[in-house]
Amino acid sequence: MRFESDRRYHLPMSPWAVWEEVSKLDDFRTWWPWLRRFDGTRLAEDDVWRCTVQPPLPYAVRFEVNLEEVRPPTSVRASLAGDVVGEAHLSITAVETGSEVRLLSSLEPGNGLLRAVARVAAPVVRYGHDWVLDTGARQFLGRAR
Repeated sequence: MRFESDRRYHLPMSPWAVWEEVSKLDDFRTWWPWLRRFDGTRLAEDDVWRCTVQPPLPYAVRFEVNLEEVRPPTSVRASLAGDVVGEAHLSITAVETGSEVRLLSSLEPGNGLLRAVARVAAPVVRYGHDWVLDTGARQFLGRAR
């Protein structure tokens, strides 16, 4: 079961200001308490981030984010491997009042247990996925201002 997402968030900051904040990898776990583990060194092509995410559900999700294309301050394209597999693309576009951040992703469970959960409880898995994206955006905006 594949989960497609197309999220847009407005930030009252220039694309470079958004990029500057997103590049502060040491702050990620402070911004996002549900990010239980984060090992990444830089926001640059070929870097690999190792993550453990705890959504408001009774399981944690472990995965790697492989940064395949990084173009400051406008885009990041990545593939994911582990408990979650797929692709994601983040774009940052200047708008009159700041920036529009768009996250496109196409993800699916990467292990048998999560695939089984997704088959029988797709709305619960979707809720956990959407919660991480939307809560993460709110938390980022609240701290980045």
